[in-house]
Amino acid sequence: MRRILHVAKRLFDDRRGATAVEYGLILALVFLAIVGAIAGVADATITMWDGVSTDVEDATSGQAE
Repeated sequence: MRRILHVAKRLFDDRRGATAVEYGLILALVFLAIVGAIAGVADATITMWDGVSTDVEDATSGQAE
């Protein structure tokens, strides 16, 4: 019984698991920030290429006449 209590106390006092969880949460937040930034850049890039496509279509339709 004493040994079980000793092992339980050691596990309770061990902080390595808590540190790993904290690092995991930090990593998740960094990942979400990166995904959000990429999504914002993607929207801007899509808008830019749509504008280029429209300009090219307008330029080529004017030449055909």
